[in-house]
Amino acid sequence: MQRKDNSLSGLNKKKFTDVNFDKQNFAEKEIAGAVFSGCSFKHADFSGAATVACQFINCDFTQANLSSSIHKHSAFLNCKFAGGNLFMAVFNQCKMTGSSFEGASFIGLETVEGDWSYCSLRDSDLKGINFRNARLVEADLCNCRLDKADLRDADLTGAILANSTLLDADIRGAKIDGIDFSTVKIKGAKIDLKQAVHIAESLGAVVQ
Repeated sequence: MQRKDNSLSGLNKKKFTDVNFDKQNFAEKEIAGAVFSGCSFKHADFSGAATVACQFINCDFTQANLSSSIHKHSAFLNCKFAGGNLFMAVFNQCKMTGSSFEGASFIGLETVEGDWSYCSLRDSDLKGINFRNARLVEADLCNCRLDKADLRDADLTGAILANSTLLDADIRGAKIDGIDFSTVKIKGAKIDLKQAVHIAESLGAVVQ
């Protein structure tokens, strides 16, 4: 019985600029070392696919299916994932800087560290997500549900958390400089002493 070849030899270690990959089927495929700039992957199927050390720059993944896909050391810079399906996807030490995820599904999403700075994650259900040791500098987390999230030692400097919930979340060791907690629900959240002072001051208390 012949072994099925799941690699995309035509894409590996190549560069693509302004190429339309809309509705293409990448399911169960592996892409390694490729660079995509300004490419469109609208409604593309990446279910079960894998990327390794790839770069996606200003690419559009609107309504793309990335369920159960695995991405390791890849970069998705200023990309759009509007309405994307990230069910059970894995982003292992990936750089997601400046990407937007309006209406995307994060159920079962797994992250390992990585850089999510300047991303727009507003209105997302991120309950239970693991952002431990991740960078989320100035990320837009407005109206997010971050209940039971693991944010230990994450860099949340300047992140926007207006009207978000951190119920029973763990943010110990995280950098929270510049965050306004006045509209954030944090009941049951685990915090350290330094954070307690910052949060109290954000709520108008005078710490002496």
